[in-house]
Amino acid sequence: MNSKEVVVSIFSTVFKVVLAIIIVMLVYKWSMTAYEYGQRIFNEPPMTVGNGRMITVVVEEGDTAKEIGSMLEKNGLIRDASLFRIQEMLSAYKDEMKPGTYELNTSMSAEEMMGIMSMDVEEE
Repeated sequence: MNSKEVVVSIFSTVFKVVLAIIIVMLVYKWSMTAYEYGQRIFNEPPMTVGNGRMITVVVEEGDTAKEIGSMLEKNGLIRDASLFRIQEMLSAYKDEMKPGTYELNTSMSAEEMMGIMSMDVEEE
């Protein structure tokens, strides 16, 4: 084996080790990100602790969970509309939110808001 072959062999081995380390690091990072997002689906804390503030929202006929989530995010009631959509799909309130005007609080969890928006609204 000449010196050129030795250098190529060493370079090849080093490259494979570095590539394996990079792959392991990426898999770890993606796994942690997925785990944290999964935790947020079921344990997302309310926007505020304590009394919070009341915000009036209007759900229109035909609004989807995605549209409702976007509205709640714009009003500062939730952090992530996409997360809200997944929470709604996995909750007991899937496809149960009804049109109406609701008083929601920043200290409520997404599930509590879904529960309120799923109750029948009395006509005035």
